Amino acid sequence: MPHEVENVNLNIETASSGFYTGFNQTVTIGSKMLIAALVIWAAVFSEQAGSVLETMKVWSFANFGAWYVYIMAFYLILCLTLAAIPATGRIKLGRPNEEPEFSRFSWISMMFGAGVGIGMLTFSTAEPIYHFVSNPGTITGLVAGQSHENVAHAIKWSYFHWGLSAWGCYGLVGISLAYFSYNRGLPLTIRSALEPLFGAKLEGVLGHIIDISAVIATVLGAAVTIGFGISQFAAGMYEVSGANWIVNANGSPTNGSMIVALFIIMIASTLSAMSGVGRGIKWLSNINMVLSVSLLTFFLVFGATALALESFFLGIWNYLTHLPIMSMTYWAPASEGIAAELYQWQSLSWTVFYWAWWIAFAPFVGLFLARISRGRTIREFVVGAMFVPSLVCFVWFAFVGGTSIDLELSGQAAGSIIGAGQESQLYATLKLMMSGWVYTGITCLVVVLLLTYLVTSADSAVLMINTINSGGDAPQKSHAHTIIWGVALTSVIAILLIAGGMDALRSSMFVGALPFSVILGLMGVSLIKALREDVRSELETDVQS
Repeated sequence: MPHEVENVNLNIETASSGFYTGFNQTVTIGSKMLIAALVIWAAVFSEQAGSVLETMKVWSFANFGAWYVYIMAFYLILCLTLAAIPATGRIKLGRPNEEPEFSRFSWISMMFGAGVGIGMLTFSTAEPIYHFVSNPGTITGLVAGQSHENVAHAIKWSYFHWGLSAWGCYGLVGISLAYFSYNRGLPLTIRSALEPLFGAKLEGVLGHIIDISAVIATVLGAAVTIGFGISQFAAGMYEVSGANWIVNANGSPTNGSMIVALFIIMIASTLSAMSGVGRGIKWLSNINMVLSVSLLTFFLVFGATALALESFFLGIWNYLTHLPIMSMTYWAPASEGIAAELYQWQSLSWTVFYWAWWIAFAPFVGLFLARISRGRTIREFVVGAMFVPSLVCFVWFAFVGGTSIDLELSGQAAGSIIGAGQESQLYATLKLMMSGWVYTGITCLVVVLLLTYLVTSADSAVLMINTINSGGDAPQKSHAHTIIWGVALTSVIAILLIAGGMDALRSSMFVGALPFSVILGLMGVSLIKALREDVRSELETDVQS
């Protein structure tokens, strides 16, 4: 007979004996079956799977591009509003006198490492360089590509995609889950955030569907993030070792080398996940932060310092002043002319793709943020989980991306950074900055940093999947479930890479992103309803006293 996870208003059945002891069997087995079906389909019908996933991506962008743009704006506005309003901003996520479990340094390190740490190593060079060549400003003729005047536009759009909007998406999930779990006594799982809207219905099929959707989104969102990371990890291994089997004739990592790297990383991440949040993930996150600061210091000292500082400060001003317009602008599908180029840029290449990626990644990152943020106020959460990581991302883009742009502007790069694959552009930048053993040493630092970021993201994802599957009961019942989900995540990445490379991985993400974007929107409505009730009750109590 199943037993129930005790809480105030929501009871989630979990098995009391057998292999699935402590887990909700419907959510756990249902998630496994759907992931297994995807893996088998992609393995047996590789070409068909790659084609269908690509078609789904294009269809999703064409029909739901506007939805992604406006719903992300809603997430951001809601989080900022909750922090700004005194009555909600001072609400503590936990008991009134409860102290945070982690130090502020470890807290911020874990948030950044699980959130976008991997992406910074790839996109801190790749994105500013791409926007330096082409962005809405160059498409509309406002500024010339690869010009000094275009640097501001390149940095502004990079900030937009990795700044407050992305962290607002994660922040809404984190605030919702932490509030309903720590303040209202509900399980730390996705369905709990919708309790004010659906009540006891969440104990049945509806709740199971919501949690399964969160697991699928987590697996596919994490798969894309890890996929980008292993591609750059393999490229780094080639730079260090020079082994020809790692890259193909075009200089890009082969699927074989990425799969070898994937298995190394997933074995390490599974072992780390078994040690839990307080040990393996915390230690790795602290190491990540120290290595990241070391790399950024290197760029500050030896990179384009003047352009980097100018890009950082002016970039923040440009970003903040243009944020409302950028957040609410959508370019509809078009077949020719400037309108078609703007649609292609926003929906098929950058903004809408990013918004879907962040949404797919949100259940994992948001749940992880909630798990490590007990004892923080909502205002402290928004500052620590949105503004601080955004500023860290801005530093990366200004120092690393600014240096790569400066090398192209000066002619020293002669197009070598622009022409490199995105997984190799950071190494191309470093190679122009120095050579010999210094270049090898810095490249090794990047490879080690990639390894620790990849392990942190993968083991955090596995732990959060098991938290959802166990009805929000964070302590893991058996290492077997950690191993199973580590293998499942590895299989999804490996099979989709074989089926269609990174394009198949990116396309698969939209299977989980679209349904979870609706769930996340409902989370926002539910949180508003609950906080309004609690604030009103508090005011009535104050008046009576």
